[in-house]
Amino acid sequence: MNSLWFESALLPQGWAARVRLTAANGRIGAVEVGVEATEADERHAIGLPGLPNVHSHAFQRGLAGLTERRGPTDDSFWTWRELMYQFVERMDPDELEAITALAYAEMLEAGFTHVGEFHYLHQDRGGVAFADPAELAARVVAAAAHTGIGLTLLPVFYAHSGFGGLEPTARQRRFVNDPQGFFRIVEASRKAVRSLHGATVGVAPHSLRAVTPEELATVVQLAQGSVIHIHIAEQTKEVEDCVAWCGRRPVEWLLETQALDARWCLVHATHVTETEVRRVAASGAVVGLCPITESSLGDGIFPAAAFLAQGGRFGVGSDSNILLDAAEELRTLEYSQRLAHRARNVLAPTHDRSTGRSLYEAALRGGAQALFPDAGREAVGLKAGASLDIVSLAPDHPALIERREDEILDSWIFAGGRSVVDCVWRGGVKVVSSGRHARRAAIVARYRRALKTLLA
Repeated sequence: MNSLWFESALLPQGWAARVRLTAANGRIGAVEVGVEATEADERHAIGLPGLPNVHSHAFQRGLAGLTERRGPTDDSFWTWRELMYQFVERMDPDELEAITALAYAEMLEAGFTHVGEFHYLHQDRGGVAFADPAELAARVVAAAAHTGIGLTLLPVFYAHSGFGGLEPTARQRRFVNDPQGFFRIVEASRKAVRSLHGATVGVAPHSLRAVTPEELATVVQLAQGSVIHIHIAEQTKEVEDCVAWCGRRPVEWLLETQALDARWCLVHATHVTETEVRRVAASGAVVGLCPITESSLGDGIFPAAAFLAQGGRFGVGSDSNILLDAAEELRTLEYSQRLAHRARNVLAPTHDRSTGRSLYEAALRGGAQALFPDAGREAVGLKAGASLDIVSLAPDHPALIERREDEILDSWIFAGGRSVVDCVWRGGVKVVSSGRHARRAAIVARYRRALKTLLA
């Protein structure tokens, strides 16, 4: 593929007609507007920049649909977590890679072209260390390479079961590390991603309940200028436990002890005060919202309208991967705000602005910041020099008939979904055609074998 031509494409400056994008080593070499297609062009109707997925636990894709049975007590995030622990206890490296590959193929089919993998499964079954500290990280890298998705690998430091340095439980033994062991994982992960186009490595202290203040400071230093992601204030019990430990709420404590800046992504941040909303927005950090998973787990509703009014930045993630659909994540985000405020088009910033386009462009900007360090954040979007990561939509899909410009995004997000996605290119390679990943059959067959063993 040397050039793509679109009847209509969403460029950084807005919608443009008759757009040609020329490929150059996996990147966009040139953008021409108002030109007619030639025989050399691959022609499509609608072109959009691929969306970043800021937060994924890929292995949890295999658990989707298996936790929807009511337990003997009130179900919650914490009862769900026990079922997740049971699932992961038996998983071997081949099974992890198989499940991750399916998750990544489905992300691409859904319109995500780059993923932030919050990777906390480091040890073998029983908590035994692998000879290669990046054995499982390398399996994530292999799945990304096989599917073609862009990867920001986020090795997770996890050392404790609760605030104040509580000892980890037996079921957390596959996750836990000490600072020295984590350093080796980070270094080995950086080596593992070298062969992947556009890949990078950040760091991820799991949560304030899983690290001590001293360990958090050490992990942040290991970022070496790259991105830093952390789960925070997802559940009310987490907030209550943090207050009991230190007298402050999780986000409040983090703001007081860390120099939050544009490198940070606060995942969930569901339960925040007005003051915390204002201070996080002012810090330049991104909030990583995972609306489908947050709905599934009963986390609560992030005050997105207030955050955006303060100039806050957000990205969206698929987290537990129970349903992979970029449009559905954005729709669920807006609909949660409508339910909370009993209003419509809550996250459109001004009069007569498209809600779909507002959501999409905000998630694109925030996602790029959360997944790419420094200058890499600018290399996103349909512009010269950016990675050639493009999603085309099917114009004959009923949701898009007679839709133009912003109506296209509104209709995809609020009336369509993943079935509207036609083709996807990542790093200049066409990985999805007619809504189907090029390697879907083989990936699903391997996934089926893995699940038959895991769930036997």
